[in-house]
Amino acid sequence: MSSLVAPTRGGSSTASGRSSIIDSLRSCTFSGVMIHKEELKKKIMMPEYLRLAMKEAIEAKDVEADTISQLYEKPHVAGAEPPQIPESPLVVFINSKSGGRHGPKLKARLQTLMGEEQVFDLSSVKPHEFVQYGLACLEKFASLGDTFAKETREKLRVVVAGGDGTVGWVLGCLGELNKQGRLPVPPAAIIPLGTGNDLSRSFGWGGSFPFNWKSSIKRTLDRIGNDPTCYLDSWHVLISMPAGEDLEIPYSLKATEETPLDQELEAEGELPEKVSCYQGVFYNYFSIGMDAQVAYGFHHLRNEKPYLAQGPISNKLIYSGYSCMQGWFCTPCTSDPGLRGLKNILKIYIKRVNCSGWEKIPVPSSVRAIVALNLPSYGSGRNPWGHLKPEYLEKRGFVEAHADDGFLEIFGLKQGWHASMVMSEIISAKHIAQALAIRFELRGGSWKKAYMQMDGEPWKQPLDNEFSTFVEIKRVPFRSVMVNGQ
Repeated sequence: MSSLVAPTRGGSSTASGRSSIIDSLRSCTFSGVMIHKEELKKKIMMPEYLRLAMKEAIEAKDVEADTISQLYEKPHVAGAEPPQIPESPLVVFINSKSGGRHGPKLKARLQTLMGEEQVFDLSSVKPHEFVQYGLACLEKFASLGDTFAKETREKLRVVVAGGDGTVGWVLGCLGELNKQGRLPVPPAAIIPLGTGNDLSRSFGWGGSFPFNWKSSIKRTLDRIGNDPTCYLDSWHVLISMPAGEDLEIPYSLKATEETPLDQELEAEGELPEKVSCYQGVFYNYFSIGMDAQVAYGFHHLRNEKPYLAQGPISNKLIYSGYSCMQGWFCTPCTSDPGLRGLKNILKIYIKRVNCSGWEKIPVPSSVRAIVALNLPSYGSGRNPWGHLKPEYLEKRGFVEAHADDGFLEIFGLKQGWHASMVMSEIISAKHIAQALAIRFELRGGSWKKAYMQMDGEPWKQPLDNEFSTFVEIKRVPFRSVMVNGQ
């Protein structure tokens, strides 16, 4: 498996701002048209008996079913024509609800290019089911001496057609293979169907669904098998909160048994007798504050009135409207100015670069949103960390940022006007720290709740006046493997 350095966060701001248009124009070239459908099928389609066996195992949730054994025996009968081993076998996970009207059409197009059994609609087949049963079926056949299954499993690559949340979901399930010792982990490529598509942008797969998508999809599928791989850090989040109040969590978080916080950092003050714990993984960013509040409002509007959000452009217009409605630009005069900043409810502890101990750092009084960023792309391709000069990096004790360097960049956004200039890349965000690990501690006071989000999945976090809520972020030991489309 070849390896490249993962994307840096110091790339061209002009390129990030125009990526969607450029990617769409590229897709209008004749390069996709020249790829013949039958040749592409030979390259990416698995032998029929493997496709059917994987489908059967997933549907039965059992790799030992009799029907699967019969499928294994079929191509090995004496005199049978041996199957053709594909050069670049692929499977696709598609969130058909993403991408407005394009989702169902893309699903149908993919099924004609590679067979129905290799295209999994996430509304009916979850990625963990594919890992637990589909991949296990290939591994079982390989253990029985099936060279076709063995080579298919080793060459397999995964395509995710969806937004950042969908990509993170699939990557998290594939990451379980590391823990189970089931290597190699299939590299992942992306077809962007979401609103921001920052993961897709960061690894060269574009910022939006292309105009000339029918020919572009053929071109994309043809490239995926040959493009090199690179790596992506992922970050584990543990939330420990006083028990008693239910938390409405996104699918990126799961309730877990009581899990202790890092014992190297002793919590100040009294701790509650009982706590509720949640954990999850993010790949791009974790944020607290006004940006998460805006995302929360948009998310619920889209669920309640899906007809208003039919594509990336309408989504962004609605999102901008929510920015104004939630007070990001205009905070009512009746509000106490002292309650606007996160400093009133938040403490931050970090482990710095080249230093293993925990350190408390100040929260700037003007900051209304704090973001811990992993990728070079945030908010539909922007680079809020900025293009830092070597002398500034040395002065602040920072290192050049990469998506696989083991560090998170922590920055702050003030009021909406500051955020607008940051997102226009006129100025950089307020640099706070660069960290190996982070602990956020929140205490209610005059605040009854805070808003948080992970990779675009927001939620409302209840706060307690008497006891703190802790959010601890540490790097996952195993990095995700990505196909680099750049």
